Amino acid sequence: MNSTRPWAAPVAGALMVGSLLVAVPGAAGATGATGATAATAGTVYYVDSRSGDDSAAGTSAATAWRSLDNVNAATLGAGDTVRLKRGGSWPGVLTLSGRGTAAAPVVVEPYGRGTAPRISGRDEDCVVITGSYVRVVGVRAVNCRWAGFEVSGNRNELDRVIAERNITGVHLMGRYNVVKNSLLSENNRMSVNTKGGDDDSGAFGVLLNGDDNLVTENVITGSYAASEDYGTDGAAVEVFNGDRNRVTHNIARNNETFVELGAQKGKTAAGNVFAHNVVTSSRRAAFLVTRGARHAVGPVKGTVAVHNSVYLPARKTLGWICHDGCSPGILKLRNNIIVVGGEVGFEDGKGADEDAGVYKGRSRKFKLGPRSIMADPRFRSRTDLRLRPGSPALGRGVKLGPDWYGGTGLARDLSGAALSASPAAGAYQS
Repeated sequence: MNSTRPWAAPVAGALMVGSLLVAVPGAAGATGATGATAATAGTVYYVDSRSGDDSAAGTSAATAWRSLDNVNAATLGAGDTVRLKRGGSWPGVLTLSGRGTAAAPVVVEPYGRGTAPRISGRDEDCVVITGSYVRVVGVRAVNCRWAGFEVSGNRNELDRVIAERNITGVHLMGRYNVVKNSLLSENNRMSVNTKGGDDDSGAFGVLLNGDDNLVTENVITGSYAASEDYGTDGAAVEVFNGDRNRVTHNIARNNETFVELGAQKGKTAAGNVFAHNVVTSSRRAAFLVTRGARHAVGPVKGTVAVHNSVYLPARKTLGWICHDGCSPGILKLRNNIIVVGGEVGFEDGKGADEDAGVYKGRSRKFKLGPRSIMADPRFRSRTDLRLRPGSPALGRGVKLGPDWYGGTGLARDLSGAALSASPAAGAYQS
């Protein structure tokens, strides 16, 4: 794990990736950046990688373009739609610089029958969004130069996308963007992997360099890679110089770390919220890593982690780590369940602000809050982290205001259930 890196629900459906069938949480309660699907009719363009013709009009399935070049050159505006033929595959980059509106976004979506349209190629990032109010639905980005989806514009939305075998599945640099209902799988390549220097970096499901983004109801799996400096490295979510991002209601499986946070000196990664996530792994892994002012990429202020359920049974595992000057202003934790084979939590300095958690592990190096306990939470199984009857997590939590969850619309458990006045700890209320 890099300590000084510079960093360059109810089931709504399922996605098939290779031989892996992955259920994706539904989008109930998620607040989209682009609002409704296009309410204002615009031009519809069709692209068919097998039967299309770049000299055709492109405005019907019968006159579809073949490559992405015409799309990249088009001036897309409010209500315009680009439809990519299912089963199609394109090398290179899809560049989306258009500007929609909240009521009429620019939309990219599949048409026809077959597998998700696929964009790939090591020479460039696959889908690059520099515009605003752009909504990309159901597109697959595989084995790209750096990012499957690079979003530097504002108020865009990725919905039901698939990103695989990239350095980062999704790279968010803009503001008020949303990633939801998506599968970010096996993003397991490194950007820096050299002996010495304590600088290896890569294998991210989501890399957050922007502010005020929402990452919700996704499945993030396999974010790890071999590292010369650390043995292995990677994270489901990496936050660097990103403020007020909300990472909620995600399912994370077999990643190296769920979230690691840092900031360059003179910049911030403040006020990020992690709520109602389920984190499991059979690997050496950690849930959350953050830093105080004594660290090279600290301080990371105002991180909040609430109602997360974590199960990391391997021996060399860690729950949360708040080091090099931890304090209540660095990390606040409420209503979490963390079960690890190693150390459930670590704090130094003044310590984190922690309460109402249920912990199980070989050791801990933090002071338990008044309502926190060391006990078996009685998960249903290793992969089903809902609670069995009699769990000490039931009624353990403390009632919290909507700011703790990132907003009123996110104040619900992973299955969509409302939170009671005496909530259970963890991502599920029962």
